[in-house]
Amino acid sequence: MDSFWKGKKVLVTGHTGFKGSWLSIWLQHLGADVVGYALAPEARPNLFEAASVESGMQSELGDLNDYGRLVRLMKETSPDIVFHLAAQPLVRLSYDQPIATFATNVMGTVHVLEAARQTESIQVVLNITSDKCYDNPGDVIKGFKESDPMGGADPYSASKGCAEIVTSSYLKSYYADNGKSLASARAGNVIGGGDWAKDRIIPDLIRAAQRQEPLYIRYPNAVRPWQHVLDCLHGYLLLVEKLWTNGSEFAGSWNFGPSEQAVVSVSDLVEQGRAGLQKDVRVVYEKSPQLYEAKSLMLNSDKARTQLDWNIKLQVQEAVEWTMEWYNHYFMHDDMRDFTVQQIIRFRDKELSDHVKSTVPIVRRTS
Repeated sequence: MDSFWKGKKVLVTGHTGFKGSWLSIWLQHLGADVVGYALAPEARPNLFEAASVESGMQSELGDLNDYGRLVRLMKETSPDIVFHLAAQPLVRLSYDQPIATFATNVMGTVHVLEAARQTESIQVVLNITSDKCYDNPGDVIKGFKESDPMGGADPYSASKGCAEIVTSSYLKSYYADNGKSLASARAGNVIGGGDWAKDRIIPDLIRAAQRQEPLYIRYPNAVRPWQHVLDCLHGYLLLVEKLWTNGSEFAGSWNFGPSEQAVVSVSDLVEQGRAGLQKDVRVVYEKSPQLYEAKSLMLNSDKARTQLDWNIKLQVQEAVEWTMEWYNHYFMHDDMRDFTVQQIIRFRDKELSDHVKSTVPIVRRTS
């Protein structure tokens, strides 16, 4: 992986967000020349500033719906690869701001794919959507497959389903015949250090601890496919490498979720987080009716496991431990860019170690 990325020019939309910041730092560590395009971070604190993400890349602040500026940026920087992560990512906010949610998540995706289509240097585009893009009746036991229908009851989920349809349309109408590779990636709920987004479990826990206020949980029994951000991003990086070398075989949609054994309830995640945090917090589990969110949401990631050799390296307990470790160091005012890179290196060492173990032949004694 390391040699592939060295010297590649990579555009990351949404680089000021949680996943975008982690990805930008990882790409910088791998030796890529990274350009970012996104709105300024909405909340403070945030990973983008806490880990000094901008210090190792070209950062441009702008709106996805400013199509002309997006085209100019791609023409001027001539990227080889585009990771499209910029989005309105929150379910509850989508109820309050449906127009903005659809404008960003649907038309923003159209703008990125069209601008990339018009930029000669770009060879690979990966659109990051969500596991919530699927039509979810709430009774899927074995997990959604990539071939399952798109849908969504809330505006956020519907917008992500639309973004997937847009991606499929661009792949079939334009990308497949013009030498460019295009795919989409769908992941479950991601945790990791540096996330302060509103209405997410771990960030809400961290804020409650900082403010010494109780944490109110609205869906304690909901189950989610929790995974560490590095596991998720590792899948994206592997997929882009495959798209670069043989795009026709790897174009299309991909799921990146943990196994069923790693799926835990919201209440279990909260309790594990509390145990690893060096601050006290009181939790209140609510029972009152709330806005609709799917109670069961799992992905079938067999395609990624068999075709990309991708597997989760951090099971849910270890993922929570790494996440709380990041916040504990943040509370101690450590250099968080350095610590973030350290976690990336630890993850990479773990991935290499697991790969070596899986390729060492088993030697049996003969009698």
